[in-house]
Amino acid sequence: MGVISYLAHRAHTVPSSIHVAVEGGRWWLSFAANDTDVILPGNTVDVATEQIAEDLRHMSPDHLAERTLGGDRGVAKPLTTSDRQVFDLLSVQKTRIKPSRHHSQRWQRRAARRQKSSKNQKKAYRKVARYQQYERNVRQEYAHQTSHALVANAAYDLYVFEDLRIKNMTQRPKAQRDAQGRFLPNGRKAKAGLNRAILASGWGQVVAFTRYKALRAKKLVILVPPAYSSQECAVCTFTSPDNRPSQAEFVCQRCGHTDNADHNAACVIAQRGIRKLLSGEPLTKAHKRTRIFRTLGPERSEVTPGEISVRRLGPTAPAQRSMSQELPGAIPETPALTREG
Repeated sequence: MGVISYLAHRAHTVPSSIHVAVEGGRWWLSFAANDTDVILPGNTVDVATEQIAEDLRHMSPDHLAERTLGGDRGVAKPLTTSDRQVFDLLSVQKTRIKPSRHHSQRWQRRAARRQKSSKNQKKAYRKVARYQQYERNVRQEYAHQTSHALVANAAYDLYVFEDLRIKNMTQRPKAQRDAQGRFLPNGRKAKAGLNRAILASGWGQVVAFTRYKALRAKKLVILVPPAYSSQECAVCTFTSPDNRPSQAEFVCQRCGHTDNADHNAACVIAQRGIRKLLSGEPLTKAHKRTRIFRTLGPERSEVTPGEISVRRLGPTAPAQRSMSQELPGAIPETPALTREG
């Protein structure tokens, strides 16, 4: 392909992977390398995370509460923090995204009417990709700017977000049928609009970008369960659906605490993150190793990796037995029982 020159904004190691892609008629090259500011020689991301967490546990609870920032993610407001900051797209960006979606749909209809695999159809699809790429670039820029603003704030060392299952939240509803087998309304159009709004909010990118930027700055990002965070009072921890008389208002039915609903939820999330950190439980999960057992035939043509030599018919007839072989009639992980005579 040739030689590509680029400007290295900071020193990096040899790339671990290089990715070349063509999108909308434009070529893109990206590579990934280990971050020397986070991963030291003989260290890993999990070890670095636990080291930062251990340093934060030595703070007093009051000082840790001052250094903690909670974030509540929503559709109308993509991110609301416990210090009353609201992060969202600019009005000019929202205005430009609407016509780009309209033009993308129009060129999709044009491409469908053109001859299949023709040059004109390929041109139309490149137009579609470029209009869709604009919105994707805007969302990515928003995620980078938001994560940088959070990490660059020297007042905080701990960032807490909800552990949202975005993939499960954006699944399409299942089809419903009556007794005669006819399809019933299942609200798929409304759910499709909600899924589009959730994916356009950049929930996952903001947390992912904040996580690696925080590690580079010796800070920490924690995910906590999101259950009932919008119904719990940040003052007395009383939880009830009646605490939300409206979408934007929060009024505690026990202590009378009144606040903005998103800000109250962000404070609740921050408190949950502090309790999780001080509990001492590990913040990183051990990588689960699985073992695949294969049923092998009576004849083996070659030796595969992970095998040991077993002598069954004397020293001149070595046989190969796989460590991942499932023996006929035996259950792996279950010791064989012997009967004493």
